[in-house]
Amino acid sequence: MAHYIDPRTQETFPLDKPIWRAPSGGPLMLTPLAGINREAIHQGTRSIWRYREALPFQVDAPISMGEGCTPLVSAPFEGANCHFKLEWFAPTGSFKDRGTSVMLSMLRQQGIHSVLEDSSGNGGASVAGYGAAGGMQVKVFVPATTSPAKIAQVRAYGADVELVPGPREATEAAAITLSSQIFYASHNWHPFFLQGTKSLGYELWEDLGFRAPDNVIIPASAGSNLLGCFLAFKELVAVGEIKKLPRLFISQPSNCAPVHASFQAGAEDLIPCPSSPTIAEGTAIKRPLRIREMLQALRESKGGTVAIPEGEIIATSLALARQGLYTEPTSAHAAAAFSRLLKSNTISKTETTVVILTGSGLKTTAFYESASAKG
Repeated sequence: MAHYIDPRTQETFPLDKPIWRAPSGGPLMLTPLAGINREAIHQGTRSIWRYREALPFQVDAPISMGEGCTPLVSAPFEGANCHFKLEWFAPTGSFKDRGTSVMLSMLRQQGIHSVLEDSSGNGGASVAGYGAAGGMQVKVFVPATTSPAKIAQVRAYGADVELVPGPREATEAAAITLSSQIFYASHNWHPFFLQGTKSLGYELWEDLGFRAPDNVIIPASAGSNLLGCFLAFKELVAVGEIKKLPRLFISQPSNCAPVHASFQAGAEDLIPCPSSPTIAEGTAIKRPLRIREMLQALRESKGGTVAIPEGEIIATSLALARQGLYTEPTSAHAAAAFSRLLKSNTISKTETTVVILTGSGLKTTAFYESASAKG
């Protein structure tokens, strides 16, 4: 039976009580799960809930809007073939719907009907949208500098939105302060969210004919897609469906790349590094909560990190758009990382490499208006 676990102290807690962090003050994970084989997939379900048997407990009434089952598009990029996973084909426009669907479904099953979230945009939109679909009350703290289009989407779902001045960390601090009054269903803190992003790894395995890719490149800040894929592929190895983990790589904007700096330094925890504003706002977290687990996932999978300068992020966003892939700059730098990893011979053209594109360019229209005019 699965339990919450504090990865710092190894203390475990039963799942029957809704909690969002450990008594030590750190984020929780779940104890390892058994994983599923291909026979356990619910083939008639066209959403992430086709992998429901991989979850820690049964959910009687999932909050689902058809999230998951996103396109995997094979296309040339920078002289090599790449598989692009188009995660913006989600109900609220980003990969976060995978995690939110599972997190809110499981919390509602535990008796939670009012939730609090903090987000730079996509996470808040996802929690607001799925909260509306599930009849839950939602309050979202967002940085005052968040793109207006993202704020408008959160408000459209009926969530109570509060703009918080200052850096991204101030938004999280404001939410934690209020968490004694409203349950904090944070996509960065709650381990149930990772059980939803885990479906991405299972889905890639199924997309590729029940085999793992050689490499997966993920735009990352808090690491929910990295850790979700790591959990899924570990489970698939354990159950005997694949023989080894794919190599997991993350990309970050050079202006805010704490995981990259820590990985390259050979550290096991955060190495403080300077940061500045970036066009890739959704991947700009200075102190990722689960950086130890992220570094472990990268090293255990024999993957790595790449930091991408602002000019390259802009150029890659436009290059992708000009071949039909209209993604927000927050995820475009993963494609730039693909190019860099090829040029350094870290990965090869003959390998199967998946690049995760996490959010829609429709959320960053102002950026494309400006960049296209200059280009």
